[in-house]
Amino acid sequence: ELLATEPLNPRLRTHKLKGELQDSWICSAGYNLRIIFALVEYDKTQAILLESIGTHDEVY
Repeated sequence: ELLATEPLNPRLRTHKLKGELQDSWICSAGYNLRIIFALVEYDKTQAILLESIGTHDEVY
C-alpha cells in the first residue's frame, strides 16, 4: 500500500538504479524482498510499472 501511495517514502528505502537499470527504482518490501519498478505516465497521471519482484539475488 505504501508503494502505491508514496513510492519514494524513506521507509521503503527506495533508490534509483544505475547501469542497465538506470530508468528504474528499487525498494524493500521486507527483510529479503525487493521490488524493481519504473515511474511512468499513464492516462495523464503518474503510475508505477512493476518490473521485478524477488530476493536481492533474484532481481539483480
